[in-house]
Amino acid sequence: MCGISGIQVRDPSLRPRLGELLAGMLHQAAERGPDSAGVALYGDPRLSPPGCATVSLTSLGVPAAEVAARVGAEAVAAGQAVVVRSAELDAGELEAAVRAAFPRAVVTGRGTGLAVLKGVGHPDALIEEFGLREASGWQGIAHTRMATESAVTPEGAHPYSVGENVCLVHNGSFANHATIRRELIAEGAVFDSDNDTEVGARFVAHRLAEGMDLEKALLALCERFDGFYTLLVTTGDAFAVVRDAIACKPAVVAETDAWVAMASEYRCLAALPGIESARIFEPEPEEVRTWRR
Repeated sequence: MCGISGIQVRDPSLRPRLGELLAGMLHQAAERGPDSAGVALYGDPRLSPPGCATVSLTSLGVPAAEVAARVGAEAVAAGQAVVVRSAELDAGELEAAVRAAFPRAVVTGRGTGLAVLKGVGHPDALIEEFGLREASGWQGIAHTRMATESAVTPEGAHPYSVGENVCLVHNGSFANHATIRRELIAEGAVFDSDNDTEVGARFVAHRLAEGMDLEKALLALCERFDGFYTLLVTTGDAFAVVRDAIACKPAVVAETDAWVAMASEYRCLAALPGIESARIFEPEPEEVRTWRR
């Protein structure tokens, strides 16, 4: 079943409350996916200070201080995740340094100002592990997972972030993901999990790398993928929602001058400030709705 929630903050006065707002949304989606959960935070200075490249990892089983020493950068633990950051290296250089120090590391996110935190357990427990309520920033997405086609592991949790500053969360299933996985592997993609969502994330990242904009990349996904799905995709400047051809999976969008938010159910949005005057709607089938920073 799974639960999606996300918010892009437009009013700077709300940025200190990003984590509080996202935690409330994630809590309301907990029943939709009690197996595991994850969040992506854009602009949280605790984890990704301004001007720092970041690489997010699932737990390596070693203290953050040791990670920092071996990589030659700062590192901070957040529950079952570790975020490595550097003001001297760009995201690609930092990821290369992490992989050189820890060849078996699973990188769950990379970019500038982005931290991806994922873990196994009840979403309410993970909210506490991540310190989510204390987070700030300008954009965040969250996901609660009810596993169906692959193992319950931190690597199998969403969001999937396989391109710089790009994150994707998914409610539903892709029927032809095995075929597309083989095609992407033939093009050089390396996968970290058996999750069908990772196939969608790598497809989008590949199209963006080819020069497509986000809207065209998501329309290309709609043309190529079979199944039932709602996707929320974020980049360093955008927040986008798309549903399958028959809009089988739920998606509720609410928008005010201060923020735009999306969730699998209205109750995830009900406590947002100003919700009583928000414009609320459901995107049409295969309609890509995008909001830019």
